[in-house]
Amino acid sequence: MAQVCIIFNLAIDRLDICDHKQTMRTNDRTSDVAQSAHDLVYRGLRSRIMHGEIAPGQAFTIRGIGDQFSVSMTPAREAVRRLVAEGALSMSSSGRVATPELSNERIEELAALRALLEVELASRALPRAHLALIDRLQAINAAVGTAVSEHDAVSYIRTNLEFHRTLYLRAQAPAMLAMAETVWLQLGPTMRALYGRLRRKEPPHFHKIILASLKAGDEPGLRLAVRSDVTQGLRMLAS
Repeated sequence: MAQVCIIFNLAIDRLDICDHKQTMRTNDRTSDVAQSAHDLVYRGLRSRIMHGEIAPGQAFTIRGIGDQFSVSMTPAREAVRRLVAEGALSMSSSGRVATPELSNERIEELAALRALLEVELASRALPRAHLALIDRLQAINAAVGTAVSEHDAVSYIRTNLEFHRTLYLRAQAPAMLAMAETVWLQLGPTMRALYGRLRRKEPPHFHKIILASLKAGDEPGLRLAVRSDVTQGLRMLAS
Protein backbone atom coordinates (compact mmCIF):
# COMPACT_ATOMS: atom_id res chain seq x y z
CA MET A 1 0.00 0.00 0.00
CA ALA A 2 2.81 2.39 0.90
CA GLN A 3 4.47 1.67 -2.44
CA VAL A 4 1.25 2.52 -4.28
CA CYS A 5 1.04 5.84 -2.43
CA ILE A 6 4.63 6.68 -3.33
CA ILE A 7 4.00 5.92 -7.00
CA PHE A 8 0.79 7.97 -6.93
CA ASN A 9 2.57 10.95 -5.32
CA LEU A 10 5.37 10.78 -7.86
CA ALA A 11 2.83 10.82 -10.67
CA ILE A 12 1.13 13.87 -9.14
CA ASP A 13 4.52 15.62 -8.82
CA ARG A 14 5.27 14.94 -12.49
CA LEU A 15 1.89 16.34 -13.49
CA ASP A 16 2.55 19.46 -11.42
CA ILE A 17 5.94 19.90 -13.07
CA CYS A 18 4.42 19.45 -16.53
CA ASP A 19 1.66 21.95 -15.73
CA HIS A 20 4.26 24.43 -14.45
CA LYS A 21 6.39 24.06 -17.59
CA GLN A 22 3.34 24.44 -19.81
CA THR A 23 2.32 27.60 -17.93
CA MET A 24 5.85 29.00 -18.33
CA ARG A 25 5.80 28.26 -22.08
CA THR A 26 2.38 29.89 -22.41
CA ASN A 27 3.55 32.96 -20.48
CA ASP A 28 6.69 33.17 -22.63
CA ARG A 29 4.63 33.02 -25.83
CA THR A 30 2.28 35.71 -24.50
CA SER A 31 5.25 37.90 -23.60
CA ASP A 32 6.81 37.37 -27.04
CA VAL A 33 3.56 38.33 -28.77
CA ALA A 34 3.23 41.49 -26.65
CA GLN A 35 6.86 42.45 -27.35
CA SER A 36 6.38 41.79 -31.07
CA ALA A 37 3.28 44.02 -31.14
CA HIS A 38 5.13 46.76 -29.26
CA ASP A 39 8.10 46.58 -31.66
CA LEU A 40 5.77 46.67 -34.67
CA VAL A 41 4.15 49.90 -33.50
CA TYR A 42 7.39 51.47 -32.28
CA ARG A 43 9.38 50.78 -35.42
CA GLY A 44 6.56 51.72 -37.76
CA LEU A 45 5.74 54.99 -36.02
CA ARG A 46 9.43 55.82 -35.53
CA SER A 47 10.09 55.39 -39.26
CA ARG A 48 7.14 57.57 -40.21
CA ILE A 49 8.23 60.34 -37.86
CA MET A 50 11.92 60.24 -38.82
CA HIS A 51 11.21 60.33 -42.55
CA GLY A 52 8.81 63.24 -42.41
CA GLU A 53 5.58 61.39 -43.11
CA ILE A 54 3.96 63.17 -40.16
CA ALA A 55 3.68 66.96 -39.98
CA PRO A 56 4.76 69.01 -36.92
CA GLY A 57 1.98 69.33 -34.37
CA GLN A 58 -0.08 66.42 -35.68
CA ALA A 59 -2.12 64.87 -32.87
CA PHE A 60 -2.72 61.17 -32.18
CA THR A 61 -4.80 59.02 -29.88
CA ILE A 62 -3.59 55.75 -28.42
CA ARG A 63 -6.70 54.05 -29.76
CA GLY A 64 -6.10 55.48 -33.23
CA ILE A 65 -2.50 54.24 -33.26
CA GLY A 66 -3.63 50.81 -32.12
CA ASP A 67 -6.24 50.67 -34.88
CA GLN A 68 -3.70 51.79 -37.48
CA PHE A 69 -1.30 48.97 -36.59
CA SER A 70 -4.04 46.43 -35.73
CA VAL A 71 -2.88 45.99 -32.13
CA SER A 72 -4.45 46.55 -28.73
CA MET A 73 -4.01 49.78 -26.78
CA THR A 74 -1.32 48.34 -24.48
CA PRO A 75 1.49 47.92 -27.09
CA ALA A 76 0.40 51.20 -28.71
CA ARG A 77 0.71 52.98 -25.35
CA GLU A 78 4.13 51.44 -24.64
CA ALA A 79 5.44 52.46 -28.08
CA VAL A 80 4.20 56.03 -27.57
CA ARG A 81 5.86 56.24 -24.15
CA ARG A 82 9.14 55.12 -25.68
CA LEU A 83 8.91 57.72 -28.47
CA VAL A 84 8.00 60.44 -25.97
CA ALA A 85 11.16 59.52 -24.00
CA GLU A 86 13.20 59.90 -27.22
CA GLY A 87 11.71 63.33 -27.94
CA ALA A 88 9.93 62.17 -31.11
CA LEU A 89 6.48 62.80 -29.60
CA SER A 90 5.18 65.10 -26.89
CA MET A 91 2.50 64.27 -24.35
CA SER A 92 0.50 66.91 -22.51
CA SER A 93 -0.76 66.60 -18.93
CA SER A 94 -4.17 65.70 -20.38
CA GLY A 95 -2.61 62.79 -22.31
CA ARG A 96 -2.71 64.45 -25.72
CA VAL A 97 0.01 63.00 -27.96
CA ALA A 98 1.48 64.95 -30.89
CA THR A 99 4.63 65.46 -32.92
CA PRO A 100 6.51 68.45 -31.50
CA GLU A 101 6.50 71.87 -33.13
CA LEU A 102 10.11 72.96 -32.68
CA SER A 103 11.02 76.51 -31.75
CA ASN A 104 13.81 78.30 -33.61
CA GLU A 105 16.04 77.87 -30.56
CA ARG A 106 15.39 74.13 -30.52
CA ILE A 107 16.14 73.84 -34.24
CA GLU A 108 19.44 75.69 -33.70
CA GLU A 109 20.30 73.36 -30.83
CA LEU A 110 19.62 70.22 -32.89
CA ALA A 111 21.54 71.64 -35.85
CA ALA A 112 24.53 72.19 -33.54
CA LEU A 113 24.22 68.60 -32.29
CA ARG A 114 24.18 67.31 -35.86
CA ALA A 115 27.33 69.29 -36.61
CA LEU A 116 29.14 67.89 -33.56
CA LEU A 117 28.09 64.27 -33.95
CA GLU A 118 28.06 63.82 -37.70
CA VAL A 119 31.33 65.59 -38.40
CA GLU A 120 33.03 63.31 -35.88
CA LEU A 121 31.33 60.22 -37.35
CA ALA A 122 32.42 61.15 -40.87
CA SER A 123 35.98 61.79 -39.69
CA ARG A 124 36.14 58.38 -38.01
CA ALA A 125 34.69 56.73 -41.12
CA LEU A 126 37.27 58.23 -43.49
CA PRO A 127 40.10 55.71 -42.86
CA ARG A 128 37.64 52.88 -43.68
CA ALA A 129 36.08 54.53 -46.73
CA HIS A 130 36.98 51.95 -49.39
CA LEU A 131 35.93 52.24 -53.03
CA ALA A 132 32.94 49.94 -52.61
CA LEU A 133 31.55 52.30 -49.94
CA ILE A 134 32.03 55.32 -52.19
CA ASP A 135 30.28 53.51 -55.04
CA ARG A 136 27.41 52.69 -52.68
CA LEU A 137 27.15 56.33 -51.57
CA GLN A 138 27.07 57.46 -55.21
CA ALA A 139 24.20 55.07 -55.91
CA ILE A 140 22.27 56.35 -52.89
CA ASN A 141 22.91 59.93 -53.97
CA ALA A 142 21.44 59.07 -57.38
CA ALA A 143 18.32 57.84 -55.55
CA VAL A 144 18.22 61.17 -53.71
CA GLY A 145 18.24 62.85 -57.13
CA THR A 146 15.34 60.66 -58.29
CA ALA A 147 13.31 61.65 -55.22
CA VAL A 148 14.00 65.32 -55.94
CA SER A 149 12.93 65.01 -59.59
CA GLU A 150 9.72 63.26 -58.51
CA HIS A 151 9.03 65.87 -55.80
CA ASP A 152 8.77 63.06 -53.26
CA ALA A 153 9.61 64.64 -49.90
CA VAL A 154 9.44 61.41 -47.87
CA SER A 155 11.69 59.49 -50.28
CA TYR A 156 14.08 62.44 -50.33
CA ILE A 157 14.38 62.48 -46.53
CA ARG A 158 14.69 58.68 -46.36
CA THR A 159 17.43 58.42 -49.01
CA ASN A 160 19.25 61.48 -47.67
CA LEU A 161 19.44 59.92 -44.22
CA GLU A 162 20.47 56.61 -45.79
CA PHE A 163 23.39 58.43 -47.46
CA HIS A 164 24.57 59.73 -44.09
CA ARG A 165 23.91 56.51 -42.16
CA THR A 166 25.79 54.39 -44.72
CA LEU A 167 28.85 56.61 -44.33
CA TYR A 168 28.64 56.79 -40.53
CA LEU A 169 28.35 53.02 -40.12
CA ARG A 170 31.99 52.84 -41.24
CA ALA A 171 32.95 54.90 -38.17
CA GLN A 172 32.25 51.83 -36.01
CA ALA A 173 30.89 54.11 -33.27
CA PRO A 174 27.42 52.69 -32.52
CA ALA A 175 26.71 54.85 -29.46
CA MET A 176 27.49 58.02 -31.38
CA LEU A 177 25.39 56.90 -34.37
CA ALA A 178 22.47 56.09 -32.05
CA MET A 179 22.66 59.65 -30.69
CA ALA A 180 22.68 61.06 -34.22
CA GLU A 181 19.63 58.97 -35.14
CA THR A 182 17.78 60.30 -32.09
CA VAL A 183 18.44 63.84 -33.37
CA TRP A 184 17.14 62.82 -36.83
CA LEU A 185 14.05 61.40 -35.16
CA GLN A 186 13.33 64.64 -33.31
CA LEU A 187 13.84 66.62 -36.52
CA GLY A 188 11.79 64.39 -38.83
CA PRO A 189 8.57 66.44 -39.05
CA THR A 190 10.59 69.66 -39.25
CA MET A 191 12.68 68.24 -42.10
CA ARG A 192 9.48 67.79 -44.09
CA ALA A 193 8.69 71.48 -43.61
CA LEU A 194 12.26 72.37 -44.58
CA TYR A 195 12.05 70.34 -47.78
CA GLY A 196 9.02 72.35 -48.85
CA ARG A 197 10.91 75.60 -48.37
CA LEU A 198 14.13 74.55 -50.10
CA ARG A 199 12.40 73.53 -53.36
CA ARG A 200 15.35 71.43 -54.41
CA LYS A 201 16.03 70.63 -58.05
CA GLU A 202 19.02 68.32 -57.47
CA PRO A 203 20.68 66.37 -54.64
CA PRO A 204 22.38 68.47 -51.95
CA HIS A 205 25.47 70.21 -53.33
CA PHE A 206 27.57 69.16 -50.36
CA HIS A 207 27.03 65.47 -51.10
CA LYS A 208 29.30 65.86 -54.13
CA ILE A 209 31.96 67.49 -51.96
CA ILE A 210 31.61 64.71 -49.37
CA LEU A 211 32.16 62.10 -52.09
CA ALA A 212 35.14 63.99 -53.54
CA SER A 213 36.69 64.37 -50.08
CA LEU A 214 36.30 60.64 -49.40
CA LYS A 215 37.99 59.77 -52.69
CA ALA A 216 40.87 62.18 -51.96
CA GLY A 217 41.22 61.22 -48.30
CA ASP A 218 40.73 64.90 -47.46
CA GLU A 219 39.67 65.01 -43.81
CA PRO A 220 39.42 68.83 -43.41
CA GLY A 221 37.37 69.03 -46.62
CA LEU A 222 35.14 66.17 -45.46
CA ARG A 223 34.51 67.72 -42.06
CA LEU A 224 33.60 71.09 -43.60
CA ALA A 225 31.30 69.50 -46.20
CA VAL A 226 29.42 67.40 -43.63
CA ARG A 227 29.03 70.34 -41.25
CA SER A 228 27.69 72.54 -44.03
CA ASP A 229 25.37 69.82 -45.35
CA VAL A 230 23.71 69.02 -42.02
CA THR A 231 23.30 72.58 -40.74
CA GLN A 232 22.76 74.96 -43.66
CA GLY A 233 19.12 74.18 -44.36
CA LEU A 234 18.12 73.90 -40.72
CA ARG A 235 19.63 77.26 -39.87
CA MET A 236 17.83 78.82 -42.80
CA LEU A 237 14.58 77.43 -41.38
CA ALA A 238 15.37 78.89 -37.95
CA SER A 239 16.29 82.33 -39.28
